[in-house]
Order: sequence, then C-alpha cells, then structure tokens
Amino acid sequence: MTSSSTASQHTTSAGTIDAKLAAMGIVLPPSVMPAANYVPYVVSGNMVFVSGTLPMKDGKPQDIGKAGKEFTVEQAQATAKLCGINILAHLRAACGGNLDRVKRVIRLGVFVNSAAGFTDQPKVANGVSDMMVAIFGEAGKHARFAVGVSELPFGVAVEVDATFEIA
Repeated sequence: MTSSSTASQHTTSAGTIDAKLAAMGIVLPPSVMPAANYVPYVVSGNMVFVSGTLPMKDGKPQDIGKAGKEFTVEQAQATAKLCGINILAHLRAACGGNLDRVKRVIRLGVFVNSAAGFTDQPKVANGVSDMMVAIFGEAGKHARFAVGVSELPFGVAVEVDATFEIA
C-alpha cells in the first residue's frame, strides 16, 4: 500500500485534531527555537521534517537518565510521548496552526539513552508511536526506528525525530 493511497482516505474537518488532543488532555506548548545552529523543522513541498526533539517542559529538559537504570520501560514511554508532544508543537507551527493539514505520519526515529544490556528500545518507542496513531488514526501509522545510544543531549532519556506529509 502506498502512503498516498492511505493518506487520501484520511479526511478531517477543521479542528478535528485539536478536539482529539483536548479530549486526550494534551496541551501543546509553543514551538521554541533550538539553542544550536539548526531549525526545529523544515517544510519541503508537502513534507515536514522535524528535528530531533527532546522531552522539554517549560523550557527545561525532563527525565535525565538512562532507560533500564533510572527509568523503567513505562517511564521511558512517557518520556517518548513528551517528545512527541513537542514534535506536534513544531508540526502545528509548520502547518500554520492547523494540524488537520497532516495527511500522514511518515516516519519516527527514536533514540533511547540506554543502560548497558537494555534492549527494550522498541517498547519505549511505542510511547510516541501509540500516541500518533491515537491522534491521527490510520494516517498515524508510520515507519520507525528505535535505537539505543550511550548518551543524549542534556542526559535526557529519549529523543525523537519525525517526518510528516501535509496538505
């Protein structure tokens, strides 16, 4: 199945995604510019590429530590979800404030700050993957990778990047 055939089946009325977010109790923060020499997202044609996004809240990194040491799988899943919430904030900015323009979640890349021997990176990644499917339905099903790394910026437990197709 091609992404365009699946994406064409996804139709929403204005405000549908915002209503879904509200029903899920998700409040998107403002899209904040990173402190380094890159932008939070790039729009190219009908694609949005969101840079690696950390679990930030109120401008501060959250969940410092390693999955399998300081964090259980379930805690790291919540961290991945927080990364996803911040990704959606950037995506909303890229879509001019209208998340109903999202046709498809194309790919998520999930980096997990992992303790030695920790091999549940795919389970951690489900924290953000499950959220995208809950929000976007069929159009939220995506390709993905989940890898363990020895360190991440600020020592956070998870970092996620994403690619979306928009109308």
